[in-house]
Amino acid sequence: MSYTVKEENKFSFIDEGEGEPLLLLHGLFGTLSNWGGVVEHFKKNYRVIIPMMPIYTMPITDATIKGLTKFIEKFIAFQGLTNINIMGNSLGGHIGLTYTLKNAKNVKTLTLTGSSGLFENAMGGSFPRRSSYEFIAERVGYTFYDPKIATKSLIDDVFDVTKSTQKCLRMISIARSAQRNNLTKELPDIKVPTLLIWGLNDTITPPMVGHEFNRLIPGSILKFVDNCGHAPMMEHPELFNEYFEEFIVQHASK
Repeated sequence: MSYTVKEENKFSFIDEGEGEPLLLLHGLFGTLSNWGGVVEHFKKNYRVIIPMMPIYTMPITDATIKGLTKFIEKFIAFQGLTNINIMGNSLGGHIGLTYTLKNAKNVKTLTLTGSSGLFENAMGGSFPRRSSYEFIAERVGYTFYDPKIATKSLIDDVFDVTKSTQKCLRMISIARSAQRNNLTKELPDIKVPTLLIWGLNDTITPPMVGHEFNRLIPGSILKFVDNCGHAPMMEHPELFNEYFEEFIVQHASK
């Protein structure tokens, strides 16, 4: 499946369907295609929007959680979005949290899957080594319970990033910023309805991280997906969509 990537006001994004906005935020190595199953299922009833975060192109001084949060704030303001259902994977979940903490009035619901913000074992404990395709293939496979999900196309995309010194520097800056930006003290201030969907076999943000988010975010709901790693929406899209649909229907506009 393919979607038109729109280019407006220096933003690149996918915008499919009509209705309440569903804003999807990708992770550090995430791509728009990671959300294919979500887009296809929910574009019938929601306006599904995926901004491409400038992880590899933003000024190095802005390559932080704060810088990416400001980018999303500008994108949402440009789109004039309110009453937003935010969904974020990994780094995207972290940005969803920091945006919500500052702009709760704009957020209707928040869904996190494999989110950073408490603890993240980035790339399985090490940053990518350049010029080693085998190493990158192993690390990308580590993201999933079933390594076959790590297609050659996905591995190639990550490998291409590691061949660029400038991209690597930005990636490392953002990853380190995420590790420093621990939200333990702030999470009790999240008051919007929150759903947590976690892979039981996630080795990057293990199940204990999902439990800790659940403990710290008042009224949050935690759902686990078995035989699943760090990206449930990719490994088990049907169950992921089922969990989210049940949640979102409960909070449908009257």
